[in-house]
Amino acid sequence: MASIKRCALPDEALLRGYAERGAYTDCFAVDVAASVSFAAFVEAFYTSAAFRCERFVLTWVVAKPSSDDEARRLARGEAERFAAWTVEARAPDQFLACDYLRRTRSWLMVAPTKGGTRLYFGTAVVPVGFGSGGGRLGFPFNALLPFHKLYARILLGAARGRALKQVRL
Repeated sequence: MASIKRCALPDEALLRGYAERGAYTDCFAVDVAASVSFAAFVEAFYTSAAFRCERFVLTWVVAKPSSDDEARRLARGEAERFAAWTVEARAPDQFLACDYLRRTRSWLMVAPTKGGTRLYFGTAVVPVGFGSGGGRLGFPFNALLPFHKLYARILLGAARGRALKQVRL
């Protein structure tokens, strides 16, 4: 996964508002030598083998089931809910989704590059007390942060592979 890099949020990122207000945010990106539409990226992300594991956990632990068909509808802009998330903001090349507890945000975006597409994935974690000036993330988040960074790279790598496979079919 050496080609997946942590990077700064693009200026136009829908996730930027959370970073500006002090939430934890991250951004990972990978370039692919193919034209990948936003819808294809979203579908690839949420239907990848890596994300299916998360969907399984969400189904059995918090009763938030989902299907590949629902992921496709989300990708095409025909749905605003998927598993544990609701779309908070959407643009033609990106969207920002909020989890059902309103503590995390997931963000996906595509951008054209010379010879291909850059795929972005980012997260915001909203601290307890967010907006009051006294927000904190706490020990559990800080303890799990290294796992989160690895998992984000795994998810983006799986989506990259699935998107490239779909483009080449």
